[in-house]
Amino acid sequence: MRLPIVDIAPLRRAAPDRVDTARRIGEACRQSGFFYARGHGIDPNLIARLDAQARRFFASDLCAKLEIAMERGGRAWRGYFPVGAELTAGQADNKEGIYFGVDLPADHPRVRSALPLHGANLYPAGQPELRAAVDEYMAALSALANAIMEGIALSLGLPAATFALRYTREPLILFRIFHYPAAQAGDPGWGVGEHTDYGFLTILRTDDAGGLQVKAPSGWIDVPPVPGAFVCNIGDMLERITGGFYRSTPHRVRNTSGAERLSFAFFFDPDYEAEVAPLRLPSHVTREHDRAERWDGESVHDAAGTYGEYLLRKVGRVFPELRRSL
Repeated sequence: MRLPIVDIAPLRRAAPDRVDTARRIGEACRQSGFFYARGHGIDPNLIARLDAQARRFFASDLCAKLEIAMERGGRAWRGYFPVGAELTAGQADNKEGIYFGVDLPADHPRVRSALPLHGANLYPAGQPELRAAVDEYMAALSALANAIMEGIALSLGLPAATFALRYTREPLILFRIFHYPAAQAGDPGWGVGEHTDYGFLTILRTDDAGGLQVKAPSGWIDVPPVPGAFVCNIGDMLERITGGFYRSTPHRVRNTSGAERLSFAFFFDPDYEAEVAPLRLPSHVTREHDRAERWDGESVHDAAGTYGEYLLRKVGRVFPELRRSL
């Protein structure tokens, strides 16, 4: 099995043939929850700049990296975490990384009200180029994510603006840069273990090291990098609001390349305060209570309340010490 490659350029320019693009995305969302996206329009020079600045940061000594440790980000949950500090299903991941989000000033209403996951990003003082590259990349990926979400809406037979009007007026955007050391011979550990993403859409760019695997009906399959393409996958909340018609698929990473691995994961999620009530899709079969099939033993179809409430429960298991501090 190989993931489909979808040219998403028609979505970016709202072309008449975007309906066919939406159909192909819908097929991917039903079959694997993953697809490669070409025609995304993201400047390769921007990607190269971001890659270079990320490698420079991770090559720094630990003391320098800890100057922007997540503990200093407070309720915004931004900054750096070292290898082993992030957990998946209770197991330490063999990766380090930096968390970013929409950079909000201290006088923003959501920051003043101390809403978790809202606030200012942390950047190393001696690396202003990293801030510039992250800001530009997040802006470009936000526009791309909106276009893809319009395609997903069309694939469901809904108006293109459905998600923007109902769930993502003020999307929760999370951007994470991960650095995976090479796995040592005989090391059973994973860069990140089996998991699903939490929100609507993930847009992933990796270097050439490979290591991503997706759980298909036939077993785990490799997802090698495709030059010039992003890997896109849907998350738990898209499965939730479509009643299981679109599936959030487990995936994992192990770096066996013998070299370091770098990945850029952009998460486009519902508004923190948005209700996660399902869409009404009468022609689609609803799947309920799939706990036995889930990697975490929890059914996303039990989710209720706001997306923020759901996300805090999940992220609190990834960083339990940080969650207790809040």
